[in-house]
Amino acid sequence: MRDECGIVGISLGAGHRDAPVQIYYSLFALQHRGQESAGISVHDGKGTRTKKGMGLVPQVFSKDDLIELASSTGIGHVRYSTTGASSIENAQPLVINYRDGTLSLAHNGNLVNSQELRYRLEAEKRIFLSDLDTEVIAQVFIKEFSRKDIRGAVKDVVRMLSGSYSIVMLIDDKVVAFRDPLGIKPFCIGKLDSGYIVASESSAIDVLGGMYLRDVKPGELVILQNGQMETEQLYRLKHSAHCLFEHIYFSRADSILDSKLIYQSRIKIGERLYEEHPIDADIVFPVPDSGITFALGYSKGSKIPYLEGLMKNRYSVRTFILPGQDMRETAVRLKLNTIKANVAGKRVVIVDDSIVRGTTSRRIVDMVRAAGAKEVHVRIGSPPIIAPCYLGIDMPTRNELIAAKKTVRDVERLINADTLGYISLEGLVSSIGIPEEDFCTGCLTGTYPVEITGERCTTSQLKITEFQKKNLKYGAIL
Repeated sequence: MRDECGIVGISLGAGHRDAPVQIYYSLFALQHRGQESAGISVHDGKGTRTKKGMGLVPQVFSKDDLIELASSTGIGHVRYSTTGASSIENAQPLVINYRDGTLSLAHNGNLVNSQELRYRLEAEKRIFLSDLDTEVIAQVFIKEFSRKDIRGAVKDVVRMLSGSYSIVMLIDDKVVAFRDPLGIKPFCIGKLDSGYIVASESSAIDVLGGMYLRDVKPGELVILQNGQMETEQLYRLKHSAHCLFEHIYFSRADSILDSKLIYQSRIKIGERLYEEHPIDADIVFPVPDSGITFALGYSKGSKIPYLEGLMKNRYSVRTFILPGQDMRETAVRLKLNTIKANVAGKRVVIVDDSIVRGTTSRRIVDMVRAAGAKEVHVRIGSPPIIAPCYLGIDMPTRNELIAAKKTVRDVERLINADTLGYISLEGLVSSIGIPEEDFCTGCLTGTYPVEITGERCTTSQLKITEFQKKNLKYGAIL
């Protein structure tokens, strides 16, 4: 699974021109959220300038690029495509010239009504240059901004969008940021020595030596200008719908999300995992890197020694591009290799964050058995994934999800484990410390916080969806 992207926006006070350098380092800290493309847009006092390209942050930007972009205000983006092709045309920030100026916009999330909005805008003869839902957001904003101020335009945009989104826009020398009213995708605010920053994760603030202040509230508008910050709560719903997999997998362990330190939450998840699925074993080890903190928690709760059993090669090739099953199996061994001396003759517990298709889990279990393990027990830090994600995670269809139509015992046999244990949903949310009704659990329950054709929707969130329908029906777009 992969998340769509990471975003950042920075505004510094007068006399400070190193915003692009700070954005660069922040994007580097968010690189785990997207590795396909990266981009930075700045306002240099005269106009907007943008540099973006395909590849990792250090591959896209040179020292000369950052010198040329020198300014006090800007936004940045790293991308992995969940919608839209992987191409330079779809790299962000997205820049659109309109009658009164230039808009630069970067988006983390995924709209579920993007196509409907696009059709209506195309009926007005508006031209689209990409297949991004980000461009739909930009076009809707420009339309509203032509007749309202920033606050009014953003408020109307939020009324019309359905789905997940954390957004940063660069409008002249202002950074405009807002988060969807359900708070599905992460977003936070930090204080820098000479200004403010908004970013997908607090790790992007830490790398600059800044101070994490708080999360951007669901439905909140944040405007940064001249190193100062203004905020306004535009919408407030009874419950939020934070993405559970940000806590399980996507966010860095050193990030603070929804006021919770990810590392501590994952330790507690590992401890709860042992409470729910105890086993007698000789060692506990993770599937690196995603299972490390869970395994530490499992070891702490069980008193079973933590010892590495798998070593990860961070420079391995992408296995799916290699022809032939033998070559693909070799590539798997390039990615992960067993430490035979640690597992031979041992009863082992392998801890990971999730099981998606099950093929990788089966290969890992088989590798550990081949290294001489006496017993192999698998423990998973999330409940079974039974449904796809429509809100910004690149996740397979139901037909590809191993747990969608199989019992835990079926999955246990298919991955060749002696025992398999998933944490319960109750145990997971209890470990994180946020009420279940404030999470999006769509991929775990098949019930989503927004209306999606053919899927179940939580009734507590229908009010805003009906409001969007009413606006569309009576011509808010047309």
